[in-house]
Amino acid sequence: MPILPARLERSPEGLLYSSGFGDFYHSRDDALGQVRAVFLAGNGLPQRWQGRERFTILETGFGAGLNFLATWAAWREDARRSARLHFVSCELHPFTREDLALIHAAWPDLATLAAELRAQWPVLAPDLHRLNLDDGRVTLTLHLGDAAEGLARIDARADALYLDGFAPAKNPALWSERVFHLLAGLAAPGATLATWSVAGEVREGLRRAGFAAEKAPGF
Repeated sequence: MPILPARLERSPEGLLYSSGFGDFYHSRDDALGQVRAVFLAGNGLPQRWQGRERFTILETGFGAGLNFLATWAAWREDARRSARLHFVSCELHPFTREDLALIHAAWPDLATLAAELRAQWPVLAPDLHRLNLDDGRVTLTLHLGDAAEGLARIDARADALYLDGFAPAKNPALWSERVFHLLAGLAAPGATLATWSVAGEVREGLRRAGFAAEKAPGF
């Protein structure tokens, strides 16, 4: 199926919004703060990648790339970082390069990395796309299309997983039993997973897939 790009839409207060899913792309209060608290700290980062030759992160919803950019920035700022960072993500409705430029303007601290990402942004065609960034030290493998189909095709052993996307009630396909079991199959020994959702069906679905789930203090 051809890729249908996301529409650049904002709520009356200026927040990135999807009318198709009826949900926001990130926290209404502090988007970067949410990424750092939920996904980085929730996966024990940066500590867990320190001293490693390679560290792999798997994400379910790329969106506008904020999770990736914030992770890349944290990795660059860490003197004890892994030699290589591999970030794998899926996105059904990617933004165009032009719309990403408008969105990324909201995060000036990430401007240099965002510009490098956009410079390599792929043609919006289905399947896997690999971007080599940061002089080859950072690799972004991006599947454009259905997440479950992409996860079934990806060959990876993820050390950390970011379970992200629109709310389960808004986009249940991304929080399905199949997705949870595919994530479990791609998890390396000792892998961790973090998500902002505390919905009961999400926690139970993760447990049935083999994860030990517990609540943490919210952002």
